Amino acid sequence: MRLCAWYLYGEKHRGYALNPVANFHLQNGSVLWRINWMGDTSPRGLGASCGMMVNYRYFLEETASNSALYLSSKQVRASEQVLALVSQFQQNSKL
Repeated sequence: MRLCAWYLYGEKHRGYALNPVANFHLQNGSVLWRINWMGDTSPRGLGASCGMMVNYRYFLEETASNSALYLSSKQVRASEQVLALVSQFQQNSKL
């Protein structure tokens, strides 16, 4: 879960999210909201993402500002749950 959070939040390509689905949602103003352990137990979900599923949340009154923030300064908006997992990853990682 920590590694997944870091991958979605911290891994970048030219400053933008490395994951194409994350990049799509973040460009459109979403918040990286929740990571669900075993949220997709289909054979494809297990093979593609070890069964993890991610929720992106759109707050309509914030989508324009979130999108502008991401596109201009490449800052990812994320929930406390995701940020806590990122913090745990950073504390325990040797990367």
